[in-house]
Parts: sequence; structure tokens; C-alpha cells
Amino acid sequence: MLIRELMTTPAVTVGPRTSIGTALKLLDDRKITSLPVVDAGGGLAGIVSEADLVQDQDLIDDRVPVAAVHTSGRTPARLVAEVMTHLVVAVRADDELETAIDLMRSTMMKSLPVLDAGKVAGMISRSDVIHLLAGRDQRIQAEVEELLRVEAPDWKVQVNDGIVTVTGPADPHERRLAEVLAGTVRGVVAISIDRRLSGT
Repeated sequence: MLIRELMTTPAVTVGPRTSIGTALKLLDDRKITSLPVVDAGGGLAGIVSEADLVQDQDLIDDRVPVAAVHTSGRTPARLVAEVMTHLVVAVRADDELETAIDLMRSTMMKSLPVLDAGKVAGMISRSDVIHLLAGRDQRIQAEVEELLRVEAPDWKVQVNDGIVTVTGPADPHERRLAEVLAGTVRGVVAISIDRRLSGT
């Protein structure tokens, strides 16, 4: 599976001159863990994450200082550029999903920016992968049932952790056909043929 098939798009992005307050609100409102920071051309300039903001002592320490600084005029808001990470691990939209999974595992990052033609096209996250895995068996079962329906509509299909069990084929040729058809479905780990429906 390609990353573009699973990524969340469009990505929620900010610019280097976005205020930290705005970035915090976006993370909270959208229930996401990081924001790609893009330049004027849509290229990836950095990333600001929960970790970047949690480590920002100025945001956490809300005590009144011993000697408060008085300024005349308006104090500018602090910007994303002050806290963002400049060296970013990213993937390409046409990379295999395994590439993103390996990177998230090795870097302990929860999400990665996805680039297409040098611009930020989306985000891929651990939660995207979990969602895919949680629905994998149901998707596989539906696809195998659709393939087998033409050959033998009374054959039963069950899927557990990617292992497909087909109940019904009695003839060796039928069993082989069921194995071949089920084996063409993406995500199938193994195939088991059970002949109990045939009475043999």
C-alpha cells in the first residue's frame, strides 16, 4: 500500500510566523500531535509538535516574575519559528506504507509529513495505521467473499488476524481455486480450507 492511499489530506499546516497560541489551538481543536511548518511556496520548513511546545518553559511557567518587564507599545506574539524543529523526517506520497511505519518506529514520532512534488500533501500518523489494521479483517473478508461468490456462493469465509478460512470446497480443484483467489487479496497472511460444509 502506498502512503498516499492512507494519509490524511490536506495537512493542517502553519507558517514560521504563525503565533504559538494559534498553533496550540490548532493542535487542541484538531486533536493532532504535530503541524508541518511550510514556507510561502508550500515547501516543508520544519515541524512543530506537542513535544516542542511542552518543552517550551516560557509556556509552562505562568508564575509572575519577581521583576515584571514593562514595555511601551504592543508586545509581539511569540512565533512558531522560535520553537519548531528544523530537521524534519518526512516521507513521500508514493513511498510504501512500510517506510512510514519503520520511520515512526525508529524515531518514536507519532506522525510524519508527506511530500508530493516537494510540497506538503498530507500527514501519516500512527492512528491512521491503527485504523487500517483495525478494519483489515473485515476488508479482507468482504473482498474474498466477492471473489468466491461467482464460483460457489455457499462457501463461507472467516478472517482472523489476516488468516482466511474458507469452509466448503470438497474437490481438490475447488480447494486450489479457493486458495488462489483468496491469495490475491492484499493483506492475506495465510489460507486455510475447511471441507465441513461438503459433508466429507
